Amino acid sequence: MPAPKQILEFVDTNADAFIKRLAEAVAIPSISGEIERRPDVVKMAHWLDAQLKKYGVETKLVPLGKHVMDGTELELPPAVLGKIGKDPKKKTVLIYGHYDVQPASKSDGWNTEPFELHVHPTNGQLIGRGSTDDKGPVLGWLNILQAHQEAQLELPVNLQFCFEGMEESGSEGLEDLIVKEAAPAGYFEGVDCVCISDNYWLNMRTPGLTYGLRGLAYFKLTVKGPARDLHSGSFGRMVHEPMTDLIALMSKLVDSQGNILVPGVQDLVSVCDDKERALYDSLDYSIQDVEDAVGASIALSSDKATVLMGRMREPSLSLHGIEGAFYGPGAKTVIPAKVSGKFSIRLVPPQTPDTVGDLVVKYVEEEFKKLGSKNTLEVENLHGGKPWVADHEHWNYEAAIRATEAVYGKKPDLFREGGSIPVTLVFAESLGKNVVLLPMGRGDDGAHSTNEKLDRSNYIEGTKLLGTYLYEIAAQA
Repeated sequence: MPAPKQILEFVDTNADAFIKRLAEAVAIPSISGEIERRPDVVKMAHWLDAQLKKYGVETKLVPLGKHVMDGTELELPPAVLGKIGKDPKKKTVLIYGHYDVQPASKSDGWNTEPFELHVHPTNGQLIGRGSTDDKGPVLGWLNILQAHQEAQLELPVNLQFCFEGMEESGSEGLEDLIVKEAAPAGYFEGVDCVCISDNYWLNMRTPGLTYGLRGLAYFKLTVKGPARDLHSGSFGRMVHEPMTDLIALMSKLVDSQGNILVPGVQDLVSVCDDKERALYDSLDYSIQDVEDAVGASIALSSDKATVLMGRMREPSLSLHGIEGAFYGPGAKTVIPAKVSGKFSIRLVPPQTPDTVGDLVVKYVEEEFKKLGSKNTLEVENLHGGKPWVADHEHWNYEAAIRATEAVYGKKPDLFREGGSIPVTLVFAESLGKNVVLLPMGRGDDGAHSTNEKLDRSNYIEGTKLLGTYLYEIAAQA
């Protein structure tokens, strides 16, 4: 059952106003991983709360407690909860999204200011940090609320909202809230299904639905040596250097072909059989799609199924960066006194952050001993989340499939995704309800990367998709 004509027409007529709202959201640099930006994350929470209230949603900002970041104790950004509709005859859909974003600056290689939404003059791309991850999709729900309010139409379902400001930093504090509010008489009582729009099409041409996600285990290795930075001319080859030890350790984690070198990690994963492999062969995807998305011919294999399995059903280990090392113009010759390397492992069933974390800590500590260094090592398992796989034959997915067909005129690809949204599994297990990942953006949007964008057509048609999905849910009754 498609959305009413007046709703779809309202979305088209108000496209420019919706883009302006996205520009307002992008302009708030709500970077959860930077201490100095924490006030902006809180500002974004209040902005979103006001927007929801404007369209008739009963909201509340829920404190999530405190946490420590880089040695500083901070208040966690509040969760924004909301409800609209209390009709017992209607299904109740819980919507999740996040209002925090990854760090970004012009010096990273952006062609435009990352916190000023840039509308590309020829292709309509909406370029800015958070445009596709996840402010655009969150605002899609606001657009649908506004359309119903101004058309004086009741929503076809009851809606509940749960928006957080720490997704990009491990969703700290949210799991306890979800578990608490999923209990009898809790805030989420009566929820029939969950919808999350924090993912992307597999490619740039075919819409999709995601029924599985990899989990995450995120680590930090810190090597300390001298009491202060040293001059390499005065102390080079006289002392054990922390940077040398750290590079040696990080080189032992993964090889150039993506193989994880930590013993036991890969052994936890089952071997793919022919039937499962056929699922990956059937997806509308190619090696060219990989290379177009990354802008270089660097795929690990020329076999499509192998590459897709590497993204969806195999674990991966990626090195992310080094803190405390010299970075910038010039030729500084310092020996850093303390350096930290960060890396993560994307997990697949039956792996968990705990089982993999134990293997990593044991292995890294053993490898450090082999170096014979007098420096000290600290291994931290910073945060993580379990992998998740859902029943894609559930009526929640049937509604999403029909909505996609109604808006885009074609059936969506069904696939597991390589990214991690830890709260997905928390919602599924705590509520005991089906969760669907209904994407708005395309596979080349560049979430977490420079020049992150959301195509104008995906923002507008994606808003229609979210609205139509609600009507398809109502039809399931």
